[in-house]
Amino acid sequence: MDISAINRSVPVATAPASVTPVDNSASNRDVVQAVKALNGTEMFGENELTFQKDPQTHRMVIKIINRNTQEVVMQIPPEYVLQLAEDLKQNQG
Repeated sequence: MDISAINRSVPVATAPASVTPVDNSASNRDVVQAVKALNGTEMFGENELTFQKDPQTHRMVIKIINRNTQEVVMQIPPEYVLQLAEDLKQNQG
């Protein structure tokens, strides 16, 4: 095989990469349906799973909430992590 005949001075034409807008609505809908299905199975007992966007940091927060008392049993990320992120954001800006 002879590769010496390749002309390296000819520019290689490449097609521009097409940019496809990301449609998050389908993904969000899937997450909502999955959470409803999990909560419907009562897998968490008297607790329910929620996904919310934190208003200050705009990050997703997962909470397990007691259905009877509305007390937050567990939160990911914890409140102190959200506060640290907000403090860092304010110090940089």
